[in-house]
Amino acid sequence: MGLQLYTHPMSPCSQKVRIVLAEKGLPWDKIDLDLPSKANLSADYLKLNPAGVVPTLVEDGKPVIESSTICEYLEDRYPEPRMRPTEPHQIASMRNWMKHIDNKLHPSCGALQWPLVMADKLKLLPQEEQDRIMATVPEKPRRERQTRLLKMGYDAPDVIDGVGVYEKTISDLEVVLASQKWIAGDEFSLADAAMAPYFQTPYQFGWRDWYESRPNVADWYARCRSRDSYESAVSADFTDAKLNDLRQRGEPAWRKIQALLKERGSKAA
Repeated sequence: MGLQLYTHPMSPCSQKVRIVLAEKGLPWDKIDLDLPSKANLSADYLKLNPAGVVPTLVEDGKPVIESSTICEYLEDRYPEPRMRPTEPHQIASMRNWMKHIDNKLHPSCGALQWPLVMADKLKLLPQEEQDRIMATVPEKPRRERQTRLLKMGYDAPDVIDGVGVYEKTISDLEVVLASQKWIAGDEFSLADAAMAPYFQTPYQFGWRDWYESRPNVADWYARCRSRDSYESAVSADFTDAKLNDLRQRGEPAWRKIQALLKERGSKAA
């Protein structure tokens, strides 16, 4: 049966797995899920992935869930070309960054992106139907966060927290990348594959000044984007028309983000 990936074009978790698949030159079958319509909460999909999230990798009928686990699975299953460092400290650094992405950056990205691209279809439904659908989200923190974002949009407190996490991540990366080429050392690793999709978010919404003001980060992301794996796994899903639409959606959000960054800077001073 080979490899199958349940995915969505704008899911950064899915994008990072697709980058790893591309880096390793692995053939796979794509199964797109309509996340705005909550196809990820269907009974059939929940049998594969009880959390109701993407991606899910299926190999020979056996599912593997959680994007970082999937990336490490692929590294163990298909070790060439190598995407895990050999030096123990670098391996630890790689995994610490991946943990940061999973625990902090991913929900922050969701807070900034979800109201702009995932809430449209839900908002068209009657309130009772919105409540019913949101109640089916399996994990309580995600259910509560999405409910707040659906009702409050960019006024939700999750946006404030998300901006702070993004800002600190970009600042920390600027320091790390001053002394090495890639996040976990001098070779492209799972850490870079995992991090790069989270810069697709500011790229596609027109918030590029956020990271381009840091030269080391800007150079790193440009090199990520120039890789064939990023082109096929991420960039290929974004037509010029799609990017124009996303930039228009992102304009008012960027004004809010800039205000929050200014406020954050004032408090720090």
